[in-house]
Amino acid sequence: MTKTNQQDQFDFIVIGAGPVGELFGQKVAAAGHSVAIVEHRLVGGDCAYFACKPSKALLRPIQVTQDSQHLAGVTSTQVVADDLLAHRDAKVNHYDDVLQLQTLEKAGLTVIRGHGRLAGKQTVAVDTPDATSRTLRAHRAVVLTSGTTANIPPVFQGIPVWDSKDATAVRDVPERLVIVGGGPVACEAATWMNALGAKVTMLIRGGQLLSGFEPFVSDALEESLTEAGAEIHFFTEATEARRPDGMDQGVGRIKGGIISVRTNTAERFDAEELLLATGRRPDLEPLELSSVGLAPDDILEGRMPEWLYALGDASGKHRLTHMGKFQASELARRLIHDEAAEQEAQDAAPTSQVVFTDPQVASVGLTEDEARDAGYAISTAEADFAEVIGANLLRDNVQGRAKLVMDTATNCIIGTTLMGPEAAEMLHAATIAITGKVPVDTLKRAVPVFPTASEIWVPLLAQLSD
Repeated sequence: MTKTNQQDQFDFIVIGAGPVGELFGQKVAAAGHSVAIVEHRLVGGDCAYFACKPSKALLRPIQVTQDSQHLAGVTSTQVVADDLLAHRDAKVNHYDDVLQLQTLEKAGLTVIRGHGRLAGKQTVAVDTPDATSRTLRAHRAVVLTSGTTANIPPVFQGIPVWDSKDATAVRDVPERLVIVGGGPVACEAATWMNALGAKVTMLIRGGQLLSGFEPFVSDALEESLTEAGAEIHFFTEATEARRPDGMDQGVGRIKGGIISVRTNTAERFDAEELLLATGRRPDLEPLELSSVGLAPDDILEGRMPEWLYALGDASGKHRLTHMGKFQASELARRLIHDEAAEQEAQDAAPTSQVVFTDPQVASVGLTEDEARDAGYAISTAEADFAEVIGANLLRDNVQGRAKLVMDTATNCIIGTTLMGPEAAEMLHAATIAITGKVPVDTLKRAVPVFPTASEIWVPLLAQLSD
C-alpha cells in the first residue's frame, strides 16, 4: 500500500498539463494555493506540440507564399519542404517541454510525471515512469483537463494510419495521402500536405466541407483546394480498408505498406498514407471514473461531486483551446473567491474559431441556421471581399465572403462569418460586438480605416436596419 507523505497533500490537483490545465493551475497558485499538475506526455499538451501551434507554423509560410504568388511584382516564392518542417520543429521547441516545465515550476506548481487516475474522493493515484505509484490528495478540488483521443471508425480498427498528431508532426511526406473527413483538421492538413508535395484525396461522408459553418464556406473552400491540386469526393464513406504490410513506425512516419480503401461508391483509393480526421472525443476512460462512482456521461453532462471539475476538452463543451482557457479562468476566479457557479454566464460567451485554410475561415456566434433553430427573428447581410479595395491590396484575385446575422429584437449582431484574406486577425472585432451586445447603429459609427480589408464591415452593416 502506498504511503501518503506530507508533500503529497495539495489544495488542488490537476490531471492534464495542457494549456487549460496550465492556466487554471497558474491562476490558483498565484492566489496562494498549492497545486499539483499531473502529465504523462509533454507538458504543454497537444495544442503546443501536435495541434494549434504546429498547424499554424506549417500554414502561415504557405499563406505568405500563396499571397505572394497573387501579387504583381513578386517572383520566386515557393515552399521548401525541408525548411518548412524545420520551421515547424523550431516553433514546437523540437518536441522538448523543458521550457513549459520551467514556466509551471516558476509559477509555484508541482509538476508530476505519470498517468493520473482517480482513486477515491479527492484522491489521485499517479503511475510514474519508474513503475512506482504515488498517491495525491486534494484539500479542495481535483480538476480534469485530460484532453481528447482520436475517434477511430470500425473499418480502420487495428490498421496503422495517421491521426491529427501524425499530420502536424509529419516527417515522411507520402506521395499520395487519403484524408477521411472534411472538418477543420482535414482542411488544414490538406492545405499543408498539398504544399509539401503530397497528392491529396479527401473522402467526405456528407456534402460539405466545414459543415458547421455557413454553406458558402464549403463552396469557396472546395474551389480553392481543388485549384491547389486536391481531389475531393463528397458523399463518400470508407467501407473496407486493408494494409497488408502495416506497422506503426512512429508519429509522423509512414506506417507501413500501401493502404487500400474501398468506399460506398464502389471506388478504390490506394495511398502511401491515410489520415483519419474523423473527430476526437474526451479522453476520460484512463481516469478510472468508476472509482468514485462515475461514468464518462456523468462528466459530459456535468453530474459531478462538489470536489471534482472538468475543463476544456474533458468537459465535452469547450473543445477549442481559447474557449477552454476562458472556462479555466472563470472556474479559478470562482474557487479563489468562493463564488457560486455562473454557468449561464459561461455558456453565454460566444464561441469564436478560425480555420487557417486559403482563404482563411473565421466565425463567432451563430450561423443563420443556428439562429433560426434557436428561435431568433433575424436579418442577414452578405458581402464579397473582392468588392473591398483594402482586401484587393492584400492580394490580387482576392476570394472570400462575409456574413452577419442580426437579432431584429435587439438590433445586435449574434453571428459573424468572415472568409477571406487576414480573416483571423479581423474576427475579434465581431467577437467584441457580439459579447458587448453593441447595437448596429453604434457599429455603423465605428469607421474602419481605408484601405483595409476591415472595410468589409461598411457594406455589411449598410444592409442592416438600425
